Amino acid sequence: MANAAPVTPVAPVGVLERLDDILSMPVLNRAILIVTLLAMAGHFILMFAGTFGWPEMVLGQRTADLPLFVLFIVGGLPILAQLAIKLLRREMGADFLAAISFVTGVILAEYLAASLIILMLTGGQVLESFAMRKASSALNALARRMPSVAHRKDPDGEVSDIALDEVEIGDLIAVFPHETAPVDGVVVDGHGSMDESYLTGEPYVVAKAPGTNVLSGAINGEAVLIIRAEKRARDSRYAQIMNVMAEAEQKRPHIRRLGDQIGAWFAPAALLFAMLVGYLSDDSSRFLAVLVVATPCPLLIAIPITVMSAISIAARRGIVVRDPTVLERLPTCQTAIFDKTGTLTYGRPELVEILPGPDMDGELVLRLAASLERYSKHPLASAVLAAAQDRKLPLDAVNHASEKPGQGLRGRADGHEVTVTHRSKLMKSDPDIARLLPETSAGLECVVLVDGKYGATFRFRDAPRAEGESFVGHLGAIHHFKKVMLLSGDRESEVSYLSNLLGISDSLASQSPEQKVAIVRDEAARAPTLFMGDGINDAPALAVATVGIAFGKESAVTADAAGAVIPEASLVTVDELLHISMAMRRILLQSVIGGMVLSIVAMGFAAAGYITPVAGALLQEGIDVIAIVNALRLALKHDIDADIMADA
Repeated sequence: MANAAPVTPVAPVGVLERLDDILSMPVLNRAILIVTLLAMAGHFILMFAGTFGWPEMVLGQRTADLPLFVLFIVGGLPILAQLAIKLLRREMGADFLAAISFVTGVILAEYLAASLIILMLTGGQVLESFAMRKASSALNALARRMPSVAHRKDPDGEVSDIALDEVEIGDLIAVFPHETAPVDGVVVDGHGSMDESYLTGEPYVVAKAPGTNVLSGAINGEAVLIIRAEKRARDSRYAQIMNVMAEAEQKRPHIRRLGDQIGAWFAPAALLFAMLVGYLSDDSSRFLAVLVVATPCPLLIAIPITVMSAISIAARRGIVVRDPTVLERLPTCQTAIFDKTGTLTYGRPELVEILPGPDMDGELVLRLAASLERYSKHPLASAVLAAAQDRKLPLDAVNHASEKPGQGLRGRADGHEVTVTHRSKLMKSDPDIARLLPETSAGLECVVLVDGKYGATFRFRDAPRAEGESFVGHLGAIHHFKKVMLLSGDRESEVSYLSNLLGISDSLASQSPEQKVAIVRDEAARAPTLFMGDGINDAPALAVATVGIAFGKESAVTADAAGAVIPEASLVTVDELLHISMAMRRILLQSVIGGMVLSIVAMGFAAAGYITPVAGALLQEGIDVIAIVNALRLALKHDIDADIMADA
């Protein structure tokens, strides 16, 4: 027997899960709900048939119960199958208790009570399905906004419509006026503009010329643009947002498992109490009545609805919740750690100094650079444009513009070849020109080349966010953070200046990514920790924090490591996320604890004989509806607005 093959399990876990999925299908639940309502209506019609003068043959309790027997076959068998699955899984949750109540009702000939239990379970599941669709409407809105076809331009110049999935890298795609860009790409023909506010969260329009990048999901302006697809539709920016939202909706949060744990101890306790009541009273109907009112459906329905409502309201405010567990963990965080650049600062430095090269006019270099920077989304671009605008410099026409990662911004403006790059890149590629550069100093800088010659060095200072001081100041009073830290790879002078300005007493400068990870891991071991950052080097720290929030839209690596993503960094939006999580926790506890307290009180009345099984089933239905309605309150943004205004 030592060489005998292992015994194959009778019911593998995969089979049970597939069967459970089938039994939980919304279509099946809706069908059972319709049959339940029709059967109960038929029961009451036959019960009171004598009132309408119907023949004697249709009268009587047995005849009136016939529709309920049909219901037990159609709706009861799925319940018994789910009960068997629970037994095989060794699970004893709230729905298990309801299934026991149904079986007991049938055995004790309390057919109407058993029918009401079917109504309770299927009705609750249908309501949950409806509420979940309402709460997760943000994903549906994203899907509706994306076009289903793309206009591909053939080599002969003909434009034909193709399915979005048929777009290949290198295809030329025409984006007509006011249409949504179907894929990420680069403009190869046409001049115009695109509204990227839906993707970035800011109401601005980005100019487009040959060589500039286009994001899928951006809305085109008045001109036709021809773009070359750089990614397939499924890999483009908009598809990534869709995938993140879908993942967030499908991922089961830890807080739901907490509900299962509560049901795991509540269900056996209620069953033992019902058995004790039935034994002491010698009344089986009391046993059934206690079981019916003890079914804690708020645990099964209110928790997922509340979580999905929170994800939906966050999405409407420009927050992508990748991992729903962050909504549970945020209110428990006691330490907040911030990266500096792009988090507590705007990541949009101001141009404070222009150092022109030999025989170069600083304003000419600024004018040429600003003309080119119109087509860039680099943080320094807006600073250069603002400086040119302040000096009332006219911008020149640009024939071509390109900005490849690590190669800087290149283009042709007013007949000059212009390159905007950084010191380290220039020192490697052209040491002779690098010797003309001024000494390094605190802050940010870029180098401009005009026709291959050194034009000027621009120096910048990154301004702190206007809301930074008030946001940091209220973290302790409103959100109960006990420690606030600033971590940065920047120099000590820059970090000290910002920390003093914002009132952060604990700051560390010149920190490598490895050092950041060690600090965040150490703080998370001491207390639940929130970390916020926007760069690729912040990804490891985001991953080890209790809650990681990624700022900005430039790095997919950072977004993947974080539990929540704020595409356009804003501390006001972070505050909204904190309030959403607090409201979710408050409403969830109200629904779960309130529903269970009502059930426990009803159990006492049922034990004393004041509630019949039928009345108990109706009462439990009312408790379920209250819990669902309370959970859906979170989908109304007015509650969050009131919280934020109260703290302002």
